Amino acid sequence: MTVMKSKRRLLVVVLLLLGLFFRFVNIDKKFYWYDEVFTSLRISGYTQTEVLQEISSGQLVGAKDLMKYQRPNATKNFGDTVKSLAIEEPQLPPLYFLGVQCWAKLFGDSPAATRSFSVLMSLLAFPGLYWLCRELFAPPEVAWIAVGLLAVSPLHVLYAQEARPYSLWPTLILLSCASLLRAMRLQTKLSWIIYAVANILGFYTHLFSLLVAFGHGIYLVGTQGFTLNKKVVSYLIASAVSLLAFLPWMGILLVNQRAAGGATSWAYLESSRLSLVKNWVGNIGRVFWDFGLTSNARSIDLIALVAATLILVAIVGYAVYFLCSETSKQVWLFVVTVMAVTALAVVLPDVILGGIRSTKARYLFPTYLGMQIAVAYLLATKIRARGVPSWKPQVWKVLTLVLLTGGVLSNAVSSQAETWWTKEWGRENPAIARLIDRAPKPLVVSDISEVPLGNILSMSHLLEPKVRLQLVLLDPKARSRAQLFDKPTIPKIPSGFSDVFVYGRSQRFSAKLAKMQKSKIELLSEQKTESLWVGKLVKE
Repeated sequence: MTVMKSKRRLLVVVLLLLGLFFRFVNIDKKFYWYDEVFTSLRISGYTQTEVLQEISSGQLVGAKDLMKYQRPNATKNFGDTVKSLAIEEPQLPPLYFLGVQCWAKLFGDSPAATRSFSVLMSLLAFPGLYWLCRELFAPPEVAWIAVGLLAVSPLHVLYAQEARPYSLWPTLILLSCASLLRAMRLQTKLSWIIYAVANILGFYTHLFSLLVAFGHGIYLVGTQGFTLNKKVVSYLIASAVSLLAFLPWMGILLVNQRAAGGATSWAYLESSRLSLVKNWVGNIGRVFWDFGLTSNARSIDLIALVAATLILVAIVGYAVYFLCSETSKQVWLFVVTVMAVTALAVVLPDVILGGIRSTKARYLFPTYLGMQIAVAYLLATKIRARGVPSWKPQVWKVLTLVLLTGGVLSNAVSSQAETWWTKEWGRENPAIARLIDRAPKPLVVSDISEVPLGNILSMSHLLEPKVRLQLVLLDPKARSRAQLFDKPTIPKIPSGFSDVFVYGRSQRFSAKLAKMQKSKIELLSEQKTESLWVGKLVKE
C-alpha cells in the first residue's frame, strides 16, 4: 500500500511539473490577440477614446510607437487604470488589471512578462483545489487526482497563458468554496473573515463570482433549512460585508451600464439551438482533451473527435450521478450548486432570449471545476474499490491514465501552435504581419472605423520597427456604417515607400483609396465574412 501511495504521489508530481511546463512554454510566441491587447491598454492607463484621438489623424506613426499604449506610462497611475475600466468596460472589475499593472512595472510589459503573471495566478489553483477536495472528501486520493486533472487540463492551461482575468478567477472560486466549508466546520470569526475576503477578491475579479456566492446561499438553505442558526447567520453577515465592499463598483456598473452593454454586445448575436448544444458539448470535452480539430479537418478525424467528446461527456454525466448517489447531501449538493447556478444563469438567457454567451468557456469555470471534482471522486472511488473483481479497479486505472495522457498530448499540440480557438478575433493577423514584414519599406493604411483598435494594437506587436502606419477614422460620429462612406476623407499616400498595404474588413474604403491613387488592390490574403484581410496598392 505504501508503494502504491508513493507511485500515485510521484504521478501527481510529474503531472504538476508538466502543468507548470505547459503553462510557461512558448508564451512569448503565442499570438497576442484582441482581448489581451486591451489588458495592456488598461495597464497603460489610456482609454480607447484617447488613443483614437491621438492616432487617427492620418499622420504617419511607427508600428512600435503604438507600444506607448501597451505599457505602464509615467504620466498615468492606478487611478487612470480604474477610471478607464469604469468608463469603457465597467463589466470588468479592476483587481486583476491592477495586479498585472504592478507586475508589469516590476518585471516588464512584454506579452511574455504580462502573461507570466497569469500563469503564476493559475498555479495557486492547485492548492486551492486540493484544499477544497479535502474539505469535501476524506480520501486524499480524490484531491490528488483532481489536482492532476487540473494540472494538465487543456482548457485551464490555455486560459492560464492569457493576459486576462480568467487565470485568476478559478483560483478565487476555489478559495471562496474551500473557505466557506472550512468556516462552516470551524465556526470561528477568523474563518468567516477569510471567507468574506475571498468573496471580495472574487467579486473584484469577475462579476460571475456573485453567482458562486449565490450558489453558496442555496447550499446553506439546502443543508441548514430556513432556520437562523449560527452557520446561517455567520454566512449572511460575511456575505453582507462582501457585498457592501463591492458596492462602489456595482454603482459604477449601474451608472455606466450603457458602456458595459456596448462592450458585450457580441453576447446577443444569434445562434441556433443546435449550434449552442454543439458548443456546450465541445467545451466540456475541452476540459479534458483538445487537439484543435475544426470542421475543416478530415472526416475520419472529425468522427474520432465527436466520438471522444461524447465519451467524455458521458463520463462527466456518470460522475455527477455517481457523486449524488454515493455521497452525503452535504457533499453532493455543494458540488452540484457550484456547477448548476452559473451554468443556468449563463445558459438560460441564450436559450430563452437568444445569444452566444454560454458558448464562451471562460464564463463557466465554476461549472467545469465542479465537473472535474466529480470525475476525480469517481476515479478515486472506483480505483480504491474493495470487494469487487480485481479487473475492475484496473480498468478505472487505465481510464484515469487515458484521461491524463489525453490532456498531456493536447497540451503538447497546442503549445506549438501560434493561435488557438481561444483567440477569437484577428487570427489572420500573424499571417498578415508576415506578408507586410517582407517588404523593404512598407506602409500600412487602415480605416479604424472598420478595423477595431484592438486589432491595430495587436498588429503592432507583430510588425517590425520599419513598418509605418497611416490610420484614419473616417466619421467617428456616423450613426450607421453606410454613413461612414458618404463623405470620407481619404488620406494622401506619401511617397518613398516600397509597398503600400491596405488592412481592413471592408473593401469600400480600399476601393476609394485605390481610385484616388489611380491604382488597383491586389488581395494578398483570403477574404472571409467579417475577417481581416490585407491588400496591396498596385499601379494600373
